[in-house]
Amino acid sequence: MPRLIVFNSITLDGYFTDRKGDISWAHKNDPEWNAFVTDNASGGGRLLFGRVTYELMASFWPTPEAMKQMPVVAERMNNLPKVVFSRTMDKASWNNTKVVNGNIGAEVRRMKEEPGEDMVIMGSGTIVSQLTPERLIDEYQLVVNPIILGEGRTMFEGVKVKLSLKQTKTRTFDNGSVLLCYEPA
Repeated sequence: MPRLIVFNSITLDGYFTDRKGDISWAHKNDPEWNAFVTDNASGGGRLLFGRVTYELMASFWPTPEAMKQMPVVAERMNNLPKVVFSRTMDKASWNNTKVVNGNIGAEVRRMKEEPGEDMVIMGSGTIVSQLTPERLIDEYQLVVNPIILGEGRTMFEGVKVKLSLKQTKTRTFDNGSVLLCYEPA
């Protein structure tokens, strides 16, 4: 049974985007980080996005610039199966993408019952905040960046349940970022 993993960059003050939706602060260009991202992209599975994150990803990864900057990651992003949850989209133009307009929790439960590799949510805070109270997320992988924005959006906006987590892994990068991995306790 596939697990559902969230992989997101956040700021020291807990935001995954600034107040305008910008995430450029999360982009790093150093050899250690790039090797980690490339290694992380080597796995299989399915990518899950909300519409906003989907549009951001679809505007970059299929481009020649993406292939030039990070060819392995671009190849994986473009070829892995993708699901975009949206109330407004009818069809997706990015390769291997399915649009789901219905109940997010029910669809994720169905996907978790199918055989296959793990699923990963990147960005998509609205999706994270909807699936967290339903306890459908099996692991939270958060990269804490050494920056304070002062305001922005948290992945857990509107979550009203308490969810205790246990730490499973950490990694500190030379650029000051720290990967923290948690599973529900």
